[in-house]
Amino acid sequence: MNMRLPNKLEFKYIKDLPVKVTDWIGSSWSLLLHTLFFAAMFALYLWGYDFDTVLLVLTTLVSLEAIYLAIFIQMTVNRNTQSLEEVEENIDEIQEGIQEDDQQDVQTKQTLQTIENRLQDLIKDIEVIKNQPKNGHPKQ
Repeated sequence: MNMRLPNKLEFKYIKDLPVKVTDWIGSSWSLLLHTLFFAAMFALYLWGYDFDTVLLVLTTLVSLEAIYLAIFIQMTVNRNTQSLEEVEENIDEIQEGIQEDDQQDVQTKQTLQTIENRLQDLIKDIEVIKNQPKNGHPKQ
């Protein structure tokens, strides 16, 4: 038996199909098509088909459609949940970055305050040196 692995394009089609199906099911065209389909199924009775047979076929088709729709919707929900988890991870990373930036800002402010204090001390020392006479005794 010769089995081949599906290529990436086929996987992408399979991943995108549930989203496309659920998008289409939620459209006006889907509502119109389903309405026409149900009307046609009930019209079969008017054209002479046995009512029980029509209901049996209709029930079977509707049940199968519901099963597939539930699967497609769950696949879409799973995909959206995964996307939301990725967004949450990105938000967490951004928040961590902001916290690190805040810590760096605090450290920078402390460093600037230390530099400012040292500059003020230097200015005071310079004033003291300026006020000393050249012979080494302070001016009075």
